[in-house]
Order: sequence, then C-alpha cells, then structure tokens
Amino acid sequence: MSDAQPYDLVLTGDIVLSDRIVAGGYVAVRGETIAAIGEGAPPPAKQVADHAGRLVMPGLVDGHMHTSSSTGWPGIEGATASAAAGGVTTVCDMPYDVPDPVTSAALFRDKVEHVHRLSHVDMALYGTIRKDGGLDEIAAIAEAGASAFKVSTYEYDAHRFPRIDHPTMLAAFAEIATTGLMAAVHNEDQELVVKLTEAAKAAGNTSPIWHCRTRPPITETMADLEIFEMALETGAHVHIAHSSLARGFELAQIYRGQGAKCSGEACIQYLTMTEEDIVRLQGFGKCNPPFRSAAEVERMWGAMRAGIVSYVSTDHAPWPRPRKEYAGDIFAVGAGLTGMQSFAPLMYTLLVERGLPASVMARMCSEEPARFHGLNPRKGGIRLGADADFCILETGDFVFDERLIVDREDARWSPWHGRAMKARVAATWLRGAQIWDGAEVKAKPGTGRFVPRQHRKSALDS
Repeated sequence: MSDAQPYDLVLTGDIVLSDRIVAGGYVAVRGETIAAIGEGAPPPAKQVADHAGRLVMPGLVDGHMHTSSSTGWPGIEGATASAAAGGVTTVCDMPYDVPDPVTSAALFRDKVEHVHRLSHVDMALYGTIRKDGGLDEIAAIAEAGASAFKVSTYEYDAHRFPRIDHPTMLAAFAEIATTGLMAAVHNEDQELVVKLTEAAKAAGNTSPIWHCRTRPPITETMADLEIFEMALETGAHVHIAHSSLARGFELAQIYRGQGAKCSGEACIQYLTMTEEDIVRLQGFGKCNPPFRSAAEVERMWGAMRAGIVSYVSTDHAPWPRPRKEYAGDIFAVGAGLTGMQSFAPLMYTLLVERGLPASVMARMCSEEPARFHGLNPRKGGIRLGADADFCILETGDFVFDERLIVDREDARWSPWHGRAMKARVAATWLRGAQIWDGAEVKAKPGTGRFVPRQHRKSALDS
C-alpha cells in the first residue's frame, strides 16, 4: 500500500515512548500495525481518534498474572476483560491452572484453544514442570510457543503449584537453558516458611501481621541465592518472579557480574504497600511474598532508579471474595491480589508522586516485559511495524473504585479501593481496534489471540 493513501487509523495526543514524550504527536495505523509516528498535523486517515491532552501509551504488557489459578478456564474471560479496561493489551499468564498445571505440550495447546475462545486481549503463556520432573516436555512446550517457564521453591499446592526440589530444579534449568527461554521462580524458602508458620499457629498468632512475620526477608534471599547459584551452574536465564526486596535485584546484579544470567521483577504492590496495609486490608492484603516495611519500599524505588529492576508486573490473582475474607486466621486466606484494572492508573500515579516521567511506565510496564518474554518487536512499544496496541490515559484527580472492576462479581475487590489516582484509562486499543471506551469493554471473548514467543534470544543476551 502506498504511503500516499490514507491510513486506516490515526491517534493524536501526547505520544509516550520509552525514552521521551512527543507532545502533540500522532500514531498512524494500517491494518493491525503501526505505520507512522510523528508530530504536528496528522496525515489523512479513514478514522481519527482524537486524544489531544491525553497520554497515548503503548498497551501495557503484564509479565506476571493468573487467569485460571482459582476458577479454571472461565477465569480467562473475566481477567482479560479487566485487562482491557485497565489498558493492558497483552498478558503473560501463569501455568498453575485449575485443575491441572501446564506441564505438557498437549496441555499447553489445550490452553491456547481456550485463549482463542475466551480472551479479550492477547495472551502469552508460561509453561511449568511436574513435581516429579517431566523434563522431557520442556522442549515441546517451548516449541509450542511458551514465553517462559515458571517453577517454585515454595509449595502452595502439591499438584498445581508444587515446590521443585533442588536436583529436579537443577536438571530443569539445564534443559530450559537449551531453549533460550527464561525460568521464572517463586522465591520463598520452604523450610523456613513452614517452620515459622507452624510456630506462629502454635502460639495463637494468626492475625494479619503474622503473614509478614512468618515470611521475613531472609526467606526470599535464601531462595534467591539457591536459584542464582543454579543459574551460574547451568547457564539458564533465572528470573525472580517477584522480589519484594531491593536486595533481590542487587543479588541478581552481583551474579550477572560473575557471568550468570539473573534478573528479577517488581510487582507493583511492592512499590507502594507496607506491613501497615495488611493490618488495614486484612485478607485482602495477603500476597506471597508479603508486604514489607516503608523503608523497604524506598529501597525498592532506589533499585528502580538504579536500573536493576527488569520490569514491573501485577501478579494479578482474582480469588473469589470469600477466599479473601479474614475470619481470625490469616493463614486460611488465599494469597494473591487483584491488580489488572488498577495497573496503569496506579503506576502513573506512583511516578507522578515521585517526580518521574510517564516514559518510565512505557519502558517498565510495556517494553521490558515484552523483551523478557520474547514478544518484541511485535509487542511492548510504539514503534514502526509493532502491533497497534495503546493505553490512553486521561490525567487528573480520580479515585479507584473496586465496584467498577470488569470481572465476575466475586472478583470485584481491590487493595487499592478508594486510592487517589492521577489518571484513568480513557481508552484501550488492541491491534488497531478499540476494546475499551472508558466505560465499557468493546471487545468480545475471543478477540484476544495467543502470542507465541517471537524468538529464543534471552533478554540478557541483547
């Protein structure tokens, strides 16, 4: 098609790139991809979306979330509708599904079929391994298009979310290394957490703060050291799936200096929530790892500013409300937070509160997660040839309301309910089509597509 012909779509506004903001700019789209980026008078187009005065962000890429870990396949529909409403155009979904985790290429392909039937946004998928191994499936899962693998040093469920012992994990890392994919790890030391929890229960210490007390920082750093030593031994790219501690990123940096491929992500809750918040929120503030001190939140921002955090994710886990209600025993409550629909407004708000530009969000919540999951250059940025995925932010003074979450009724809860926000998601575009108009999800189930990993190059090799 000639450049002289009108574009299919032009969006105008302040275009947020990963290194700068183009005020009064435009993005032109042909078909499903970005065909031109500029400033000044926009070119002719069949459709013009005037977002003047708003931020035209790349669609967010959530590198860590759960659609089916509590409710099975139906969870895909609700969680991805919430993603559309939150400006998240691509999600990287964890493999710990109900009833069976994604431990084989056959299970992986079955999940892809459900994605194509149910999802409102595009989806990349993690694979995992069985507790007893099943390492012969790793190559086939990678070949099926997995964006990464996930394993755990802590056992949440013996079948669905097991602890992988050291010999099996070491062998798995060696096999994953041959695929070029990242091995993300839930990083909590099993023995310490179990013993501390048993002692707390025996003493009758079951109030919310004891979730934090039974998972102190050393339970993370002990696990970090184990997995990074295995990274050094095997050559695998080993990634902390959620560090609540700046020290986790510092350890990854030390091991990179020794020749290992090590990295880690920060879930957004660890950039804002503190131990005081679990006392306030009770079960609705329980997640693993737990919230830390206010001083640790400041250290986390220091790691962000130092450039040693790989990307920011949500670990969105929409437990049914009854599983989050505290009734005197915090250990009986499900661990995980909702965060999809609040992701974009909250991240922008945190940046504003710290005097940082929106380009940080474009880099840490779009470009870098796409790069680590091998979805670039198709996903993760406003660049020529990329999918025309956009999150439109209207800035101002807003309050996040959990009642407006677009998901099943029992998932309409949020730890950020009532939180003052400096932006709202005014529109979301997926591959050149509007899927959220600020009030209603325009996409239908099945609009979303499975996005296979585009290449086998590790983000730490680039």
